[in-house]
Amino acid sequence: MDQLAALRALRKVVELGSFTAAAEALGLSHTAISRQIAQLESKLGAQLLNRTTRRFALTEAGKQYYEACKQILDALDEADRAVGDHQARPAGTLRINAPMAFGTLELAEWLPDFLAHYPELQMDLVCNDRIVDLIEDGFDVALRLTRELPDSTLIAKRLATSEVLVVASPAYLARHGTPQTPQDLLAHNCMTYTQVLRPQDWTFIDADGVAQTIAVRGTLQANTGIALRTAALQGLGIATTASFIVHEDLKAGRLVKLLPAYGLKPRELYALYPHNRHLSPKVRAFVDYAAAIYRERRWDTQ
Repeated sequence: MDQLAALRALRKVVELGSFTAAAEALGLSHTAISRQIAQLESKLGAQLLNRTTRRFALTEAGKQYYEACKQILDALDEADRAVGDHQARPAGTLRINAPMAFGTLELAEWLPDFLAHYPELQMDLVCNDRIVDLIEDGFDVALRLTRELPDSTLIAKRLATSEVLVVASPAYLARHGTPQTPQDLLAHNCMTYTQVLRPQDWTFIDADGVAQTIAVRGTLQANTGIALRTAALQGLGIATTASFIVHEDLKAGRLVKLLPAYGLKPRELYALYPHNRHLSPKVRAFVDYAAAIYRERRWDTQ
């Protein structure tokens, strides 16, 4: 027996005052309605309706059960409406994971405007440079800046490309000279980013597509590009860094882009989120908003 269907049948019979009217309202036959209520009475071991050939009346047990039945069905209907409303607009808490530098320098710039568009959203932003498990750690979306994504069941939406640049301060270059080729870096203090597989190996590609890898050395390594940027600004040495971190410094002349004839493989910005049949409005809103933000180049260095 489908007890929920039987509860709905009982309610309709009582409210409409007729088995026939209840059957029409529910799109069932008179016989089906009668059978559902009879099965309900059998399950409960109590008679709910006193029936005659022309009318019926609730028994004392039936009155109590009918009142409880109404509360149950009303609560279920309210729950259905709540879920429907929740699915119709972005609401609740959105948990985002992002790299430390990107979350600090980029997301902090446009998240206030995003939240102003969706006042029923609350944001939980966690910034770190370790790879998190979205499902296990309870994140809705992760942003990744990477040269290569590992195989995953997650959906990956590419949002933008960030160049990787070799930079130094004018003061450092005045003291130590400006490298003209990747090989010249061997004579310089090169600061390395440790969140890559081989931090000391910098691979350059020239205009002909020929790659060469230089094993650099230096006095500072760090797991965040912000620390390397700050050290470079203070003249400690040469660093490789993403363009989103230093584009303003380059335009202002606080840092200088080195080896312009050689390129480093860029990093791609992705939004990653679980593959759900029904994508929640809060995730869709965030990913769509981020895609609109990065549709145009934000990190020009000229």
